[in-house]
Amino acid sequence: MEFYGNRKSLFGFMDEERNSIQSPARLSTRSHQEMCEQDLVLSPPRPSSTSMVSLLPPPSPESPWTLSPLQTPSPSILYSCIASLHRHEGNIYSIAVAKGMVFTGSSSTRIRVWRQPDCVERGFIKARHGEVRAILAHGNMLFTTHKDCKIRIWNFTVSDNFRTKKVTTLPRRSSFLSFSKSNTQQQHRDYVSCMAFYHAEGLLYTGSFDKTVKAWRVLDKRCTCVDSFVAHESNVNAIVVNQDDGFVFTCSSDGSVKIWRRVYRENSHTLTMTLKFQQSSVNALALSSFFDNYFLYSGSSDGSINFWEKDKMSGGFNHGGFLQGHRFAVLCLVAIEKLIFSGSEDTTIRVWRRAEGGCYHECLAVLDGHRGPVRCLAASLEMEKVVMGFLVYSSSLDQTFKVWRVKVMPDQEKTMCLDYSDYHSNSKTTTTKMDYEMSPVLSPSWVEKKMKASNYFQ
Repeated sequence: MEFYGNRKSLFGFMDEERNSIQSPARLSTRSHQEMCEQDLVLSPPRPSSTSMVSLLPPPSPESPWTLSPLQTPSPSILYSCIASLHRHEGNIYSIAVAKGMVFTGSSSTRIRVWRQPDCVERGFIKARHGEVRAILAHGNMLFTTHKDCKIRIWNFTVSDNFRTKKVTTLPRRSSFLSFSKSNTQQQHRDYVSCMAFYHAEGLLYTGSFDKTVKAWRVLDKRCTCVDSFVAHESNVNAIVVNQDDGFVFTCSSDGSVKIWRRVYRENSHTLTMTLKFQQSSVNALALSSFFDNYFLYSGSSDGSINFWEKDKMSGGFNHGGFLQGHRFAVLCLVAIEKLIFSGSEDTTIRVWRRAEGGCYHECLAVLDGHRGPVRCLAASLEMEKVVMGFLVYSSSLDQTFKVWRVKVMPDQEKTMCLDYSDYHSNSKTTTTKMDYEMSPVLSPSWVEKKMKASNYFQ
């Protein structure tokens, strides 16, 4: 079994196990209707939210919407699995959404292209080097990372026929000697695990298992690497950029989250703050902004989600608390509007909502349908007249790709803002209400290996 890197990180462990993890046979034999009927859920409103009931008529006998077994203190939320695809091409590592298209990268050499929202396949991009660990889309540009530790840039057009053209490969060959000094300095030495794009400056940031972050100026014809720095003491697992000020956020298996600032009129970056509240690996990041309020979320291997709020006066980030509910590691996060979607090793996706003021979060629903750890997520907004809708895309180590439609009813109550001490004191009660009643279904080989690995979350 091929193993990348010299540390048994969370992602490295999952890669080692990908051949031993098999979804139950009935997963691929169930009809699409049966799969959807199991996954369609209507979370009941809070007992005090009587006004919310009138917004949703009772379902007819033919309606796919059913009552959720979860007793959460949330307003009404609808969600349904509208597509469940199972391809035998290995694990899907990355998902990106742009121009009405969904791109998925896997351990195969093909980058699949799907149409929103019905996920009809529009084609694929063939890349010689597989293991597409990260995908990022902006406008008509698609960025992908591959097994050879390089980044490829594609240009695509959406019309009657999906077309794509490879623009370049990073790093570019600086001379006829591909192993020249400048080329070697620009090359990542291990898997490129994550990417982020700063729109205003045309800078592509790449994070790698080699502990470094690199910045590429991709709008220039030369597509040069303008900065490279050691960001962490272990694997860089996720990276996000604040589009308003260009600050860069990174997280790592060393348990820390760091904030970097680009030096004005220079290409170098300086560390401004280190956020570290746990010993376990930090696997995912998400940045949420609402008007001039900013919130940073990080998902850890201990199952918790930390969040920080940006101080308007100092510009620093203050720790706001934890979101607890997942039983195992949080592997991916997506923030859109006031919602946060978290995918976990416990096979579930949780939907969280931040209340006005940002001091209180609640779990609206638990999306249960995967039979393995949820590896990556993506989401897009669907506006409707009364409700706010979202399309959520998820992939799991059960080698399935699912599409969920989520509808959140407008909150007609004004949630009282709790300070952190009150929230912390009531965390046990809240967590008990939010805990999922059923045990997650994991493959026996996955559970056996997990129990044997004493340093799994180190």
